[in-house]
Amino acid sequence: MIIRRNMDEIPAGLQGAVVTIGNFDGVHLGHREIFRRVCSAAFETGGSSVVVTFIPHPMKVLAPDRDFRLITTYAEKERLIGESGIDCLITLPFSREFASIPAERFVRDVLVGRVHMKRLIIGYDYAFGRNREGDVRLLRRLGEELGFGVDMLEQIGNGETGFSSSAVRERLTAGDVRGVARLLGRHFSVGGLVVHGFHRGRTIGFPTSNVQVEEEILPLPGVYAVKVEGEGWMRDGACNVGDNPTFHASKVTVEAHILDFDGDLYDKRLRVHFVDRIRDEREFPDVHALTHAIRMDVARCREVLRTSAPVIRDDE
Repeated sequence: MIIRRNMDEIPAGLQGAVVTIGNFDGVHLGHREIFRRVCSAAFETGGSSVVVTFIPHPMKVLAPDRDFRLITTYAEKERLIGESGIDCLITLPFSREFASIPAERFVRDVLVGRVHMKRLIIGYDYAFGRNREGDVRLLRRLGEELGFGVDMLEQIGNGETGFSSSAVRERLTAGDVRGVARLLGRHFSVGGLVVHGFHRGRTIGFPTSNVQVEEEILPLPGVYAVKVEGEGWMRDGACNVGDNPTFHASKVTVEAHILDFDGDLYDKRLRVHFVDRIRDEREFPDVHALTHAIRMDVARCREVLRTSAPVIRDDE
């Protein structure tokens, strides 16, 4: 997949482009269905499949005081879009000045003038541009004038709920990682470098990897059955998300105990895939009670991971 990070880098060879435009935070199953249709339409016409998105997310610019947390990092979003088979990803820098551009001008100058769009596929109720004026009515009027088709998909869901980034965030903050997997089409995951912590886990027989998470959002504090992914390997694990109330810590951490593993992972990158929630995080009266609870947690995680489906990955 070709990635271009501003309008000046848009490749000249994008003839007959089939385009979708959006924020695509989380790259959930609804987004992936849009990408599938974009790729299919491009294949049928011999054109290029193109995704247009924005960095930073518009909410970061237009509502900076709002507690708005991205589901994926920008790098992870790019990786997931690439795995969907898209030919070209255009990530346009978003600013207040950019937000003031009228939707019609953006369509004429960028989508048609530079990207050479011949077909636009958008999600349910999507709109863009100044005051969200770039809705399906405007797009179809411009399509008739400028020679491109417009498809707006009906809301995509699983019979239980519609696929949306908001629904993913709601389930994560409730700790429902199993429900999140049904929206994403994969287990929610976080990643980062393993850094030194207080080494308490090793002293009680359950060494943990303290992952310096790059994602902005975490599941509700608690203990989770997880898959831990390193470079070229994947192992079962138990993970605590929270501030370790037994030790009165003040910082929320992600600490993964990798089952049947005792190696040095400091300064290595790990990705933690959340499979199921085991229990709430809670304060214990002493280290002995905590150790007993962790032993029970590990046994429960073994049981859950032994009977659960394999980790869902976009490339599998």
